[in-house]
Amino acid sequence: MQLHPKDSIAVIFCAQRTGADEAAYQVAAAEMSELAARQPGYLGEDHARSGDGFGITVSYWRDDASARAWRDHPDHARIRDQGRDKWYHAYSLHVARVERGYDWRK
Repeated sequence: MQLHPKDSIAVIFCAQRTGADEAAYQVAAAEMSELAARQPGYLGEDHARSGDGFGITVSYWRDDASARAWRDHPDHARIRDQGRDKWYHAYSLHVARVERGYDWRK
């Protein structure tokens, strides 16, 4: 978990996975994380997944234009289509402005 600057954009992706083709999903997910990290305006991401396949990924962006550019990236769009076809039962996506953030570590 990371602290992200005030007024950044958080894209919150909540998904229920199908469990189909797990190996291909893991490769695609790693590729998308690496690709996102190379995009202008990318600030980081947080992930959580439960044992039943429900997961949340929050990506953080400097501004809305950066988040939209990631949404529209052709490689991201291609993987998103594959996800809809075979990896996800359902998902929701929410975009929010980060007003403040806190970080604590032991």
